[in-house]
Amino acid sequence: MSSSRTGRPPVQRAARRPVVPRPPRENPLRTLVIRARRAWDRPLTAYYVVLGGSLLITVLGLVMVYSASQITALQMSLPGSYFFRKQLLAAVIGAVLLLVASRMPVKLHRALAYPILAGAVFLMALVQVPGIGVAVNGNQNWLALGGSFQLQPSEFGKLALVLWGADLLARKQDKRLLTQWKHMLVPLVPAAFMLLGLIMLGGDMGTAIILTAILFGLLWLAGAPTRLFAGVLAVAALLGAILIRTSENRMARLACLGATEPQTGPVDCWQAVHGIYALASGGIFGSGLGASLEKWGELPEAHTDFIFAVTGEELGLAGTLSVLALFAALGYAGIRVAGRTEDPFVRYAAGGVTTWITAQAVINIGAVLGLLPIAGVPLPLFSYGGSALLPTMFAIGLLIAFAREDPAARMALAMRQPRFGKKRIRGSQRPRRWNTMRRRAPGARSSGER
Repeated sequence: MSSSRTGRPPVQRAARRPVVPRPPRENPLRTLVIRARRAWDRPLTAYYVVLGGSLLITVLGLVMVYSASQITALQMSLPGSYFFRKQLLAAVIGAVLLLVASRMPVKLHRALAYPILAGAVFLMALVQVPGIGVAVNGNQNWLALGGSFQLQPSEFGKLALVLWGADLLARKQDKRLLTQWKHMLVPLVPAAFMLLGLIMLGGDMGTAIILTAILFGLLWLAGAPTRLFAGVLAVAALLGAILIRTSENRMARLACLGATEPQTGPVDCWQAVHGIYALASGGIFGSGLGASLEKWGELPEAHTDFIFAVTGEELGLAGTLSVLALFAALGYAGIRVAGRTEDPFVRYAAGGVTTWITAQAVINIGAVLGLLPIAGVPLPLFSYGGSALLPTMFAIGLLIAFAREDPAARMALAMRQPRFGKKRIRGSQRPRRWNTMRRRAPGARSSGER
């Protein structure tokens, strides 16, 4: 054994470890996108987005109604919280309707389609009876309920068309009749035109536009051929052009597009221009809640059709973008509910509700921004008006019920809500994911055909 000169054994050096290359650093933005996609693909994401988004819009709308309506109430010799209290009452009743609709089975929703349609048609016809119907801002589409409460039946016509049209198309799809154009159009289009005629008798073209959007949404979901779809669209556009051309009020609204001064010749664009003024003076973070100047008699309908302008003035660009983000999330969640189901009724009803809320929000916000003519439609869940809030919250309850009906969502809810000390797991099959809402499910199981 060899040793060193000092007599000590030589020191054995440890072998060098191989150099392991460090893993490359992940892009934080890409990681965030991947996590967001995983979170969005969870079974209960659409359920929570619809529920949370609608409640946030409603609560923020209550705050803005209180802020925007105080001056109007005082000018009418009413308490400053008058409109807020009425809207709060409607929100409470709407929350009950939302809860009831979200807990109702799909079969019961289908069973209610015909009674709701019959009731809406009766009330809309009752509006035109002299002495019963009430005219507001030149449109006779209200019913007096006693005291200061009024009802606008045309708002319930939207819900009726969604439920009845979805049930009709689902029954025809189960019988494989949607391949024939006459079964796709009849009786859906004649019934929709009947509702449109009752609405236009009162002069409310804004609601008629929303009803037309729902009709086109249902036809698109049913897979209407391009020629048929274009034909119905051309007829609707021709009728709309005639109705606009024959009305001085509607022509004046069309002439106010892009106006920057309150007076542009013979047309008075006061409301459109002051809506732009309100948005422009808000800046990034706004002038502060309750500090709007335009609501002091300068901006008409500040708490109804133009509440988005007051929101921009008081909460600024940050507030308006937050409202837009909430509506975008709500619309995307509705598309997800409609696209992932195998039940044709659920697909048509969810798509119809999503079309209704999205189209109405786009028309209202577009009018406030000066990009579209002022149609006189409220911002869903946000503007003042109990007649518009109640059916909209019931429709949100529909979306929540449909989101709960997804097999994966039912399994996740059963695992989070154990009964009798045991976790109940139902529906082990993974739901089929559709690439488009227009794709049909020929083997779909009916949810209670009438």
